[in-house]
Amino acid sequence: MRIKFILSMVVLLGGLLVAVHPAVAQTTTTPDWSFNATAIEACSCPMFCQCYFSTKPAAHSGHGGHGEAEHFCRFNMGYKVNKGQFGSAKLDGAKFWIAGDLGGDFSAGQMDWAVITFDPSVTKEQRDAIATIVGKHLFPVKWNAFSVGQDAPISWEATTEHAVAKLEDGKIAEINLMHNPSAMTKEPTVIKNLRYWGASRNDGFVLMPNELHAYRAGDKPFEFKDSNGFMITVDLASADFK
Repeated sequence: MRIKFILSMVVLLGGLLVAVHPAVAQTTTTPDWSFNATAIEACSCPMFCQCYFSTKPAAHSGHGGHGEAEHFCRFNMGYKVNKGQFGSAKLDGAKFWIAGDLGGDFSAGQMDWAVITFDPSVTKEQRDAIATIVGKHLFPVKWNAFSVGQDAPISWEATTEHAVAKLEDGKIAEINLMHNPSAMTKEPTVIKNLRYWGASRNDGFVLMPNELHAYRAGDKPFEFKDSNGFMITVDLASADFK
């Protein structure tokens, strides 16, 4: 079901960020591009996120464990571009953050809300390139609300033991992942051959349970502990979509 869902999303939409970046919409021809990036990611679902196998996130009980259960997937994604190019613009080292909620049912490719934030070092050329690549190809879905947050510094560090990403030193958002405690060795636990959104390729989901991930900005802050977390490196290029 998940594969059919992802393929339908690719057909459903061309531009997550077009409304936010008018320059992208005005471009008549898109140059050749490539994009290889690693994400430190966590969400509110239990390990491992059922959204990759279904069209409805995990259910969460009401306040104090009472009340009607609510389905949602509230997430943080800290991205660092390993290597990339958009025409003549180099994307290497660019960092950006996406936080949001997939909503309760995304079977029609309709998600709830998301906010993207760029590190101040990311240039306008890089932002426009990322808007096209991420919005049209990596996450080709619809959002009830999508906005661009004010620039904030992003720290990003990953080892086999821990992965930590912070937005403005954790004041706006943070993700703290740890090595899978149920692993048989010190090597990472990896899920292979599972599609990640619209990415053409990935090196596998490196399972790293979330110690804490939080988004503290805006009118929909959230914080979760001991929930789903992973790292993943995705790779895609313009040639994949011709």
